[in-house]
Amino acid sequence: MSDLKLMLQDYRLTTAEILYHLPDHPVILQSYVWQDLDIAPKFPVLEKFLGFWETQLEGKLHSVKVASVQLIAPARFVFCKGELNVH
Repeated sequence: MSDLKLMLQDYRLTTAEILYHLPDHPVILQSYVWQDLDIAPKFPVLEKFLGFWETQLEGKLHSVKVASVQLIAPARFVFCKGELNVH
């Protein structure tokens, strides 16, 4: 499905910062940034990716920070408090 169709179905641009332990040096944390279109607040695409991470990759997850923004939104209208004419 195209990105535009997904955005019209309320998918949002979702970014996750994933901190994980290095497999060879577990006391050291590494950062990984993941970004995709997903549905807030349950984030099924991110959940699927994290499930894959836990089953297929060696680095144990430490924490995940998630940010999401709606790309297609209604237009905002702001009234003007004054007018300036320049000749």
